[in-house]
Amino acid sequence: MIRSLLYIWALIFFISALGSCSKASEDVLMPQQCDTVGMKYSRDILPIIAANCYSCHANGIVNGDVSLDGYANLKIQAGNGNLIGVITHANGYPPMPDNGGKLSDCEINKIKAWIAGGAGQE
Repeated sequence: MIRSLLYIWALIFFISALGSCSKASEDVLMPQQCDTVGMKYSRDILPIIAANCYSCHANGIVNGDVSLDGYANLKIQAGNGNLIGVITHANGYPPMPDNGGKLSDCEINKIKAWIAGGAGQE
């Protein structure tokens, strides 16, 4: 009787362990690749900036004398090094997004690749 109960518990444990090997577990073990080839302002960079920066630096809101509204304003911050400094939380730069944590490594790498590629508008 006890042996049967042990087998049942072992079977339940085994089935539970199999269920934990899901797609979510794979993502932790094998992180998704971050494609940084051919970064485009409107397709790749603007969505990151809009989602993380526009609440404080666009649509007429100019915190810290920085507006990221539109390509020309973002290009200024990319060109003078401020954009990379703030999003990487480098020493001497205020960490951004403010009160929002840090951008993902992939998002930062996309912005770096865009700048390295000339920070073009298209």
